Amino acid sequence: MTDFAAARYFMVEGQIRPNKVTDHRLVDVLSELPREAFVPPSARGVAYVDDDLPIGKGRFLLEPMVFARMLQAAAVQETDRVLDVGAAGGYSTAVLARLASSVVGVDCDEALTAAATAALAGQGIANAKAVTGQLAEGYVQNAPYDVIVVEGTVPEVPASLVDQLAEGGRLVAIVQGKGSVGEVRLFQRTAGVVSSRILFEAQPHALPGFEKKASFVF
Repeated sequence: MTDFAAARYFMVEGQIRPNKVTDHRLVDVLSELPREAFVPPSARGVAYVDDDLPIGKGRFLLEPMVFARMLQAAAVQETDRVLDVGAAGGYSTAVLARLASSVVGVDCDEALTAAATAALAGQGIANAKAVTGQLAEGYVQNAPYDVIVVEGTVPEVPASLVDQLAEGGRLVAIVQGKGSVGEVRLFQRTAGVVSSRILFEAQPHALPGFEKKASFVF
């Protein structure tokens, strides 16, 4: 039987802390939240692997180190309203819910949304909800958001997501670069203008539904 507490400890100490993740609130959440509760039974034994974790139907959870560095860059505050794009089974939504005021996790797969809803309830998380919808469209019903996190690689960040950022809001996404390398980029709205910068390179799997159209170009 897998010792999940030990696996979680080694994930934090071996993958998270050595990779420039110093936000103590984020580290505490990653140390406490059971990742195995948000993946299918067949994947629980490898829930803390240092790679993208396949959860079925061609979908993946982000590598823990990449996920943690993205959230740290987003600088999630306790008062923030957050949109989690590509929420899958709800793990990322749960982490964000422990950091923010409220979270909407959107996914295009109804079965994943149902699993996320059950997992969030199982962890007693009441300030987050999982909804089904087209990922590139976000969830305009609750916009604007202080933080938007895109949980996978996309060819471009669509204007439909950027438009849902509040003033001062941050959006972090992995944008496909040259070849197989992606660029983790941080977008921020300041005085009505959205700018972006590259943070680091990563190679996560692509999210579905992000065709190149109506993109936000700098």
